[in-house]
Amino acid sequence: MPTTERPLPSLIVETTPISDPGPLVSLLDGGSPLLWRRRGFGLSGHGVALRLEFSGEHRMSEAAATWRDLVSRASVTDPLCRPGTGLVALASFAFSASSGQSSVLIVPSVIIGRSGDGCWLTRVTTTALPEAALPRIRPLGQPFSAQLVPGRMSAERYTAAVQSAVARIRNHDLSKVVIARDLVGTAPVGADIRHVIAALADGYPDCWTFAVDGFIGSSPETLVAVRAGSVTARVLAGSAARGVDATTDAEAASALATSTKDQDEHEFAVQSVLSSLRPHSPAVTASEVPFTLKLPNLWHLASDIEGTLTDGSTSLDLLSSLHPTAAVAGTPTVDALAVIEELEPFDRGRYAGPVGWVGADGDGEWAIALRSAQLSVAGGITAWAGAGVVAESNPEHELVETRMKFRPIVEAFTRD
Repeated sequence: MPTTERPLPSLIVETTPISDPGPLVSLLDGGSPLLWRRRGFGLSGHGVALRLEFSGEHRMSEAAATWRDLVSRASVTDPLCRPGTGLVALASFAFSASSGQSSVLIVPSVIIGRSGDGCWLTRVTTTALPEAALPRIRPLGQPFSAQLVPGRMSAERYTAAVQSAVARIRNHDLSKVVIARDLVGTAPVGADIRHVIAALADGYPDCWTFAVDGFIGSSPETLVAVRAGSVTARVLAGSAARGVDATTDAEAASALATSTKDQDEHEFAVQSVLSSLRPHSPAVTASEVPFTLKLPNLWHLASDIEGTLTDGSTSLDLLSSLHPTAAVAGTPTVDALAVIEELEPFDRGRYAGPVGWVGADGDGEWAIALRSAQLSVAGGITAWAGAGVVAESNPEHELVETRMKFRPIVEAFTRD
């Protein structure tokens, strides 16, 4: 059940078109930023009209039911009727049902949105709407640096965990499991976290850059997107470091595309998503052959999935069906989660859980929260990265893969 048991309010929502306000990151609240951005689309939230927390096994389905109830009570004026206009919530869900980290759904008081069709301002309140004014732009504070070091999972402990996982896979206990490790650090008191968010958004424009309740990151993997009855997803599994020049970069991509180990890992992830979506979209299909996706720091094997929803599911409804995918847990799911619980000495929190936004019509975009870090009120930083382990995995190679995946967050926190 939601942590907040008080009756849901009747929200008053109004969206109006505005001229381009400039970079969305500059509009963020430095203390509690709310952001969802990729390429030309972005939502920047300010203030909190409503915050709901969820936990336990049914956290996602309860959030979906609560959202439908909230929407039914709202009065929405939205002349634009575009993705991201009208009543919108940003949300982030914990990876595990037993996590000590809450899952949160936040309706901002003000949302500044941008897409290829223009820009807009949405105001949300329970009383009379305030004057339609942009949030005050505050100059970025002083740049800062925060060193991230191994947390509860040292490099030695990580390779031992991978070796243990490989032994179980070869013993046919399971087919794949994703083992993660953590880095920790501390941000200076009063640090303007917008510097980190800007570094992620500018450095990885093709990824989903997000900031929700102190959880920030830039994920390349779309868990699911729903728009007007169509459902899409992008599966990433299998990685390789970028080359140092054009020749070695092409060789790295070719080696990844022909790697039996990476192809096996990728197929597990694709089938996981397809089987989860078929009850909602019987004709859902995936790319015939995985393609190599180029990011600034590495190559990924990728497959695109698309279909048409036949049961009226919203994007929020689909989360409980899809999470966790084999890309972040393993297969079979129950066995993989048991191995993760045993071998990882920490709570993943919201790492590898769904993060994204949902609109009043149920459409929305959700990423798997990778390349991410959670900031505590006291300034503590915890980041995570994992690697998919299959029978052919080499523990040292998987350790190197996590280092590559940590790079976006580590560099964002150590820029001067």
